[in-house]
Amino acid sequence: MFKLVFLQVVSALVGVFIGASMAGLRGAISAALAGLVCVLPNLLLVCNLTVSARTSGGVQPMRLLAGEAIKVFLSIALLAVLPWVYPELLWSAVVVGLIVTLQANFLIFLVKP
Repeated sequence: MFKLVFLQVVSALVGVFIGASMAGLRGAISAALAGLVCVLPNLLLVCNLTVSARTSGGVQPMRLLAGEAIKVFLSIALLAVLPWVYPELLWSAVVVGLIVTLQANFLIFLVKP
């Protein structure tokens, strides 16, 4: 599961380069924050599921469902906070950063277990 998070970090860096080519430093920072919005909740979910799998012998369905719900709410909250964290936010770079980072889920099929 940590491979997915690693691929999301790599994809977020690609998004930062795309944001920088679109709008310079402001675009790079905006795309980096968008990547963080995707990577941070997924990292917390993976850590939660890893601890759950090691302690109880397997991931329980309710814990997975609760973790996914927390991940979604945390992602929405982080997106809502972005304009206050970085007032010069460029939403076009944020959208590009989100799209590129979220496409890492499809790259996991290219990585052998």
